Amino acid sequence: MTTTGIAIGAFLAFMAVRFGFWAFIVAALFMAVGAVLGRAATGKLDLRGVGEALIGKSTTTSD
Repeated sequence: MTTTGIAIGAFLAFMAVRFGFWAFIVAALFMAVGAVLGRAATGKLDLRGVGEALIGKSTTTSD
């Protein structure tokens, strides 16, 4: 995991230095979207639950 973090950091640093701030932001955004979609595809993230949490839906089991 540390090696992956180092590689991601190096890539983002390269984007910032070579292409500027906005390329860095776009690259970071696409990496975050890819991580979320990857976790959803493997079943480790419930997108429906995330969507409901973002819009404020909540369910309780207590009376």
